[in-house]
Amino acid sequence: MTRGHQARSISRAVGRRRFGLACAGALATFAAAFAATFAPGSALAQSGQDYPVRAIRSICNFGPGSGADIVVRYYSDKLQKLAGKPVVVENKVGAAGNIATQYVATSKPDGYTILITPGNATLASAPHLFKEINFDPIKDFDPVARLAKVPFVVIVKPDSPVKSVSDLTALLKGKGAKARYGASTNTAIVTAELYREMAGIQLEQIRYNNVSDALRGLLSDEFDFAAYDATWVASMAQNGRVRPIAVTSTTRLEAMPDVPTMEEQGFKGFDLTPWWGAVVPAGTPKPIVDKLAGWFKQINDDPETKAFLGKFATETWTGGPEELRALLASELTAWGKYIALAKIEKQ
Repeated sequence: MTRGHQARSISRAVGRRRFGLACAGALATFAAAFAATFAPGSALAQSGQDYPVRAIRSICNFGPGSGADIVVRYYSDKLQKLAGKPVVVENKVGAAGNIATQYVATSKPDGYTILITPGNATLASAPHLFKEINFDPIKDFDPVARLAKVPFVVIVKPDSPVKSVSDLTALLKGKGAKARYGASTNTAIVTAELYREMAGIQLEQIRYNNVSDALRGLLSDEFDFAAYDATWVASMAQNGRVRPIAVTSTTRLEAMPDVPTMEEQGFKGFDLTPWWGAVVPAGTPKPIVDKLAGWFKQINDDPETKAFLGKFATETWTGGPEELRALLASELTAWGKYIALAKIEKQ
């Protein structure tokens, strides 16, 4: 081989090597860019543009078939249709809902774990009811949407002479130390004790294991009145088993339009309204939170949702992240006062 041929061979080899290195460098750059784009925590993921790319887990604090489970599954099914990806309900039961709440608090903040929950029971009241909880209702969650509200209803037996709260107050004052109320939940106790305080009457609490036992006690004259959630009361009232005389929210219920509020009956400022909301782990990218909030608003704006919740004496209560944030902060304070008033000891 002549020197000229050798030189040309060497030049071609060097060229091929340079071309190979250039291609390898381009591929490496492309791979890095691809990984940066689609890796968790990437700019695209943070922007929420591609959210969701897989199934979302919707955590329920209570068991399958419960009233809470029905609500969670309804919203999850509607959310699935809007998100275009499966929304899978997971029931994590125990510790009055705290197990599920803690699970979500410690989940990855990527928008793929959400909690649709009766917030007064699982977030606002929890710090006041339990000595040790492994989550902070404010610091460990980002609020997404306010969803619904379902007040409690003051009830008496169906053949009672009591037709109003003023009738009830007069009856209880006449009984003095023998006046009684029945309860099987902490919220029921709080409602009755708040009424006792504002009415300036004496009351003895009769505690029952469940609402069925409490109903039996009411019909057997073991106590004079009780307060239970509107979902349960509505069905009992329709069957003539109880008489509702007041709702605990500041507005009347569409499901029971003839039943006045406590405030309408002279108890100014009486507002005890259990509510539903959706939260995600703290640190979830804001664009994802906003996208979820928008979807929940669409769900609540759907007349079908209003009709569905109305069957359970529950009303939509639409609000975004800021409305839910403000609600949770005020409810934490309010429930602390309610529970202190009811003298409920921490478990």
